[in-house]
Order: sequence, then structure tokens, then C-alpha cells
Amino acid sequence: MTSGIHHLTGITASVQANVDFYVGFLGLRLVKQTGGFADAEQLHLIYGDGLGSPGSLLTFLVWEAAGRGGTGIGQVAEVALAVPPGSLGDWLTRALAASIPLEGPTREFGESVLRLKDPDGLIVKLVGVEMLTPAPIAGSPARIRGITLLTDTAADTAGFLTHFGYRNGQRVGQTQRMVSDTDIVDVREVSGFVRSVPGAGVPDHVAFRALDANAIRSMRLSLKQHGSTEVHDRKYFLSLYVRDPAGILMEYATDGPGMTVDEAPDELGRTLFLPPHEAGRAQNLRAMLPQFALPGEERFPVRDLPFVHRFNRPEDPDGTTLVLLHGTGGSEADLMPIARRVAPRATLLGVRGRATEEGTNRWFRRLDAKTFDQADIRSEAEAFSAFFEGALTGYGLDAERLVFLGYSNGANFLAAVIQLHPGLVRRAVLLRGLQTLESPPDVDLSDIDVLVLGGREDPYARFAPQLEGPLIRRGARVDVRDIPAGHELGDEDVVETTRWLRDILSPV
Repeated sequence: MTSGIHHLTGITASVQANVDFYVGFLGLRLVKQTGGFADAEQLHLIYGDGLGSPGSLLTFLVWEAAGRGGTGIGQVAEVALAVPPGSLGDWLTRALAASIPLEGPTREFGESVLRLKDPDGLIVKLVGVEMLTPAPIAGSPARIRGITLLTDTAADTAGFLTHFGYRNGQRVGQTQRMVSDTDIVDVREVSGFVRSVPGAGVPDHVAFRALDANAIRSMRLSLKQHGSTEVHDRKYFLSLYVRDPAGILMEYATDGPGMTVDEAPDELGRTLFLPPHEAGRAQNLRAMLPQFALPGEERFPVRDLPFVHRFNRPEDPDGTTLVLLHGTGGSEADLMPIARRVAPRATLLGVRGRATEEGTNRWFRRLDAKTFDQADIRSEAEAFSAFFEGALTGYGLDAERLVFLGYSNGANFLAAVIQLHPGLVRRAVLLRGLQTLESPPDVDLSDIDVLVLGGREDPYARFAPQLEGPLIRRGARVDVRDIPAGHELGDEDVVETTRWLRDILSPV
């Protein structure tokens, strides 16, 4: 009978740091990279043994620059990986050399344990115990030894685990160890703790192994009394989702088809796959999903700058960089699909605004629907100026082939930056932009080229002259074009921006 853990899914706020830890430090293999099946705009990485065997899999949803989650009741707290008992000293030395936070070694349930923290703060325990996996990788953990669950209904959680083939093992203090034929689950009673908060460093769910689709159907019938269940085809396995009495999200996942269903064993993890139902958005998603480098591959340096930002690099860059400023509620990735259509060979630098309004990203505060916080605009423009100067030197960008593109709130902010910091921006595309400065400074803008694209059906179009006029009067070369559109962006924006860029940038 198939039993034990199939995989654990966590959340990371930094894809590159995550890859560096799990592949570079632990030595696991990246066996799959996909757009998420629940949200294709979210990168999903899967690590495991040499074949991505069930029981060896650690998977991560990438929430770039997300906040740290809170460990608490109703969640997986730790994951344990099996390493040879005599290797813990070597792992301790390696962790110290890599400046990885650690505790131990200690003894737990008669086993030697070294606790590490991954870059997001997730506790990864290395446990000295011999375990086998179908495709071991020399010098890396063999497979998942077990997990630790935090619950305020320990007896109910332990009882629930029996559905997945677990039985009572040893009990130490407040921890009841549940044992399967292959691994363990430690159920820790933590009454009085706060509930867990989703975020980086806090696992999303644990999945247990199912033999096949018939096992999924049988499990769903057996769980009728435990609340709602959901079944989803995740391409690499069929999954059933359910929550235990403490609210812990648990999955029951089939062993097959497995990681080799769309890649040969020696090619695992090299191709970005997208969910089949997202085929129509494939080009856009490839532009939006964060990129990373595996250990040993050429990589771009990551600079610590005042704004969250992300690069998307084509295979054959032409030296042009488009700096992208999103609209209200957007992110650093929002404009990448349209920018990639405008400039297929450009490097894209998406930047995230630092202001928030009712949980949505913006570039500056509003006092009300029609009144903009002038002090905040100037303060954020100053910070953006510092960010850009740092990006220019830190990433070695070519100032002669830089173009800024802002949409809606991002265009409003970009226009303010142009006026408040003359010389910083020399080429700009303002898509549905407005004037937000109440007293624009009298500065020389004669070295600036600006494309202003307005939609004829845009309800804000009547305010556009308030922006165009000050730019023109201060010497900017402003190309104003009205297109048959509303406030949203479309094909005409791509056509007109592409033409303007072709004229404004000298060929390489």
C-alpha cells in the first residue's frame, strides 16, 4: 500500500534565494518549474531527488517580496529531511560557512537533529536517519523524513491522519508522533497560540501519497463527514484537498503521472511549463513570471534598492531597457506583457509603488478621490530618483537606451518625476496620464522626449491638457496621440508605442 508524505508546499518571497538554498546548499534537484495551476501568474518550483520521486518533493509558490507569514495554530511548522547519521557534522560545518541560521545538533525521539532556517525563515530539520529514495543525489538529503503540525486539537488531528495511513507512535511531552510505513508526522499541541498567517516562510500545505485515481475517489467518500473536499488535476498528479479539524490544509496526491510526463529524466526542471488551460496567455505569462539562475549559471546581481523591482530579460537583448511603472492595484509585473510586445528584445525593469490604498499598490497617497498628497508625491519622487541612480550604476544600464513607461497612476507619478527631477528621465511614455502637481516647478525640460497616449473614450481624457501643456511650455518634445480606446490598454497602445520607440531610439 502507498503511504507517507508526497510533498510539502511552502511560500517564498525570493525565488533566487530559494533556488540557491534548496539546489545550491542542500543539493536537491529542481525537477519542475511551472506557472501555478490555481494562479498562473505565480511561479511554482518543485525540488526533489534525481527523478522527482514522491516523498522527496519540496515545492514552493513564489510570492516575490511578500511579507513574512506567521507560524501558529493550524499549520505545518517544520519539515524534516533525512541525511546519513554520520553526516550531520559536515552539514553543521557547511551551514556555518554559508552563514545559515541553525540550532543543534539535538536529540529528538532518539534521532540526531540539526535545525536550519531557509532564506524565508522556514525551519528545515536535517535528521540523521537512513532512508531510501529511487534516485538519490550524492551529498544531498534523501527524502522527507517528516513534518511537524501545530494544532489546538491534537487528538482530533492525530485521528484525522489515520485516514492517510498513519498510526500512533511514541509521545514526548506535547508531541504525539504519528508513523506511516515510510515517514512520520509530529502532532504538537499548542493551545493558546495565535492562528497561523499565510506568507513567506510558512508552508501552505502537506500532501500525502495516493496510489491512483481510485484511491482519490475512495478517500473523498471516506471524508464526507469532515467538511468540503476539492479534487484537481495538477498534470503531474491528481489531488484531493481537505482541511483537518484544526484547519490545516492537507492534500492527497497520486504518485503518477509524475515529473517525467513532459520532460525526459535528464531534462527535468529546464523548461518553464504553463497550465494547459492558460495556453492563450502563454506569451504574457512568460513575461510576467520571475526569472532565476541555477547554481553555476550566469546571473544578474541583485541590488538592495528602495523600491521592489524585477527584471525580465530576453534571450537576445538589444541593450534597451524599459522601466515600467504600473497603475493603481498593479505590481512590478503588470506591464511586462505589453512591454514585451512593444520591445521584444528589450530588458524590462518593473518597479512596484510603495504607497498603498485599501490594500492596493499605488505610487503616492491621495487625500481624497480628487486631491493628491503633494508632500508624498515629492517624497516618493525623491526616493525614486535615488532608486533609479542606484539601478543605473548597480545594474550597469545603458543610459542612452533607457525608456520609462507608466500607466495611469504610474504615468501620473512618472510625469511628476520628470518635472521634479529634470534630467533623470530623458524618454518617457505616459499612458492615460494626468497632472498631479499643483505647482509644477519652472524647469528646463528641453532634453526630454515624451509620448502621451490618451484614449478618446477615457473618462479622464478631458484632464490630459493639464499635463501636456506644462511639459510643452518647459521645452519637452511631446508627441500627443489619441487612440480609439478607454482607460484600459490595448493593441493600439502597442502599435503607437512601438512606432514612437522606433523613431526615438537610434538603432544599435
